[in-house]
Amino acid sequence: MPAVAARACGAPAIYHRRQPERTVLYRLVQAHLATWLALHHDGLGGHTPALTEREFRRYLECGTLAHGFARARCADCGHDYLVAYSCKGRGICPSCTTRRMVETAAHLTDHVFPHLPVRQWVLSLPKRLRYHLDDAELQNAVLHSLLRSIEGGLRQSLPKAGGETCIGAVVFIHRFGGLLNAHLHFHVVMIDGVFCGEDAETLRFQETRLAPEQMATLHQTIRQRIVRLFVRRGILDKAEGRAMRTCEHDGGFSLDTSVRIEAHDRQGLERLLRYCARPAFAQERLRQLDPEHLVYESKKPGPGGKVSVLLTPHQLLDRLSALIPPPRRHRHRYYGVLAPNSPYRPAVTALAATESACNEGKGKAEAETEETPVRQAARYVWALLLARIYEVFPLICPKCGGTMKIIAFIDEGDAVREILAHLGEPVDPPCIAPAHGPPLWETAGSGDDELLIQPLPEYEFDQRIAW
Repeated sequence: MPAVAARACGAPAIYHRRQPERTVLYRLVQAHLATWLALHHDGLGGHTPALTEREFRRYLECGTLAHGFARARCADCGHDYLVAYSCKGRGICPSCTTRRMVETAAHLTDHVFPHLPVRQWVLSLPKRLRYHLDDAELQNAVLHSLLRSIEGGLRQSLPKAGGETCIGAVVFIHRFGGLLNAHLHFHVVMIDGVFCGEDAETLRFQETRLAPEQMATLHQTIRQRIVRLFVRRGILDKAEGRAMRTCEHDGGFSLDTSVRIEAHDRQGLERLLRYCARPAFAQERLRQLDPEHLVYESKKPGPGGKVSVLLTPHQLLDRLSALIPPPRRHRHRYYGVLAPNSPYRPAVTALAATESACNEGKGKAEAETEETPVRQAARYVWALLLARIYEVFPLICPKCGGTMKIIAFIDEGDAVREILAHLGEPVDPPCIAPAHGPPLWETAGSGDDELLIQPLPEYEFDQRIAW
């Protein structure tokens, strides 16, 4: 990365304000949002929820100086620049969802997960069962069945553990696939072992390493329990459940446990957590072929090379709107010793903070001085998050390399327009294109009725059914 090279040479990396209006996604939403909303309000695709429309409109305001900004100034040379407000969206905006991803991963790495080995469990159900997971109660039941099965398998691998045992895990619920398709599945980041003890003072950890045959048995147990759960709920009958439990090739169940992070690999843990907390849409994977055709590429190539899907702008908006998370619903949950109401959580999470401070103190006194106060807070500072993502610290003066500070937040319309006009920036925000229809719709009422007249077909359809 250029920032790394600049830092190695001793020169400060320069932060450049993002300009979302130049991206493909922004131009598509700006040009087709009104038409897409009109089609849905006309009853062709059902009524659009207010949350969906609000997310799209807030995205069009994100990163635009005309909607308000913060002003940063260098204390040494007096150089200043403007930082546009963000929309803090949860489903569409690539910038805000990326920030949420990095903030979640940083918080879990610095404050939650202790310095212990971690394994990822990825569970995907067959399509026959997957569509029923929109029910929140059934979703919770599947998660609890999965976690209880894993806990039982880990406890059986440690017969000498004795007493009560407990696991620690963070579950991420993904509602999307690699091509923006609806695909609800679970990513479980679990401490690879069990905690034993009567109370927080006697709590101890025992690492587990399941053999391949033990892991295969555990996979079979998880599949059988989940199938029995669906049979009890009446979603499957007994014959279907028996066939799904005994079917070869796991019957459409997918359980991946190949990713394991060692206790000392904190960077690997943070990368894994970023992957689990990633947003559904990646802007760099979207390409525009022409005004009416887009290509969205999958990150993981298939057997024949890259896998991609051809979309129209309205199809892209349909897929993005379907992937907006429901309101007041958490995207990740804590279980076991990491649960908020667990009496062991303070003792376990304290290990993460203690070890983090010890590791940062080794040869990184300067970095520790800058980041330690920030990491003690629940929310991370915007500047340090950007530095953590792109290795570019935005509050470094591009002129003299001094420290810049936010001196004002400007959101009054007159003041915003006056400052932008003085700097030569666009005063008005980008306009949303009006709704438009097919060419024949646009010519209606223009007085040229000949364009609306279509000749009758010269053929007839045979509508008789032939078996």
